[in-house]
Amino acid sequence: MKLIISGATGFVAKEVVRQSLSRSEITSVIALARKPVPIPENLADGADTSKLKCVVVDDYEHYSEETKKEFAGAAACIWTVAITPTKSRTYDFDEVKRVCQTSTLAGLRAMHEAGVTKPFRFLYMSGAATERDQTKTPRFQPEYSLMRGETENMVLALATELEGVEASVAKPGYITAPGQILRSITGTMIQLAAGIPSISVVDLAAAMLDQVVNGFEKDPLMPEDLIRIAKKASERS
Repeated sequence: MKLIISGATGFVAKEVVRQSLSRSEITSVIALARKPVPIPENLADGADTSKLKCVVVDDYEHYSEETKKEFAGAAACIWTVAITPTKSRTYDFDEVKRVCQTSTLAGLRAMHEAGVTKPFRFLYMSGAATERDQTKTPRFQPEYSLMRGETENMVLALATELEGVEASVAKPGYITAPGQILRSITGTMIQLAAGIPSISVVDLAAAMLDQVVNGFEKDPLMPEDLIRIAKKASERS
């Protein structure tokens, strides 16, 4: 299968790219980014770097016909492009919404127009604290959380309109990384304070790849789901 990974130079997407090069089911990896995507470090034995193709765009809202040609025949996309809650405080909210919402919908439409396979699985990476119910007022960063939840609703609605598209949303808790002690401490503090379990970037990538390869088991994919799926995937490998 041909897999598109958006935001391919980002923290999570880099790990998704790394693992995808070792999965035999994935025959082509389109790494979509605003700058060149290097070959990942610490590749597993048997990883095939010839599968990787970097496609550079000026932004994620507009796609040339040449870029769309690279999307043609894709079977899935893992969409990771976003401005994080912490970084969102340093941007005008209209820009945050453009990156997180407008660009996501534009990307899905562009991929569908390019002629993807059926079914085409679109996995949108959001967060555990986002709120889909627009009548509620989230405790933390309400404007941001509601916008991300609204985006989830819009992705799912658009998927039902586009023939052959299946969509789901991955909603991880705080994302840790091997060897990064500060991230682990932060993840533990968040779990104690809010009851939301953290997940390592390695496990998150494994869980999302499992879902686009084998099919979505549900929507949304909450932190506990992602941890469970990653554990099962590890046991099978």
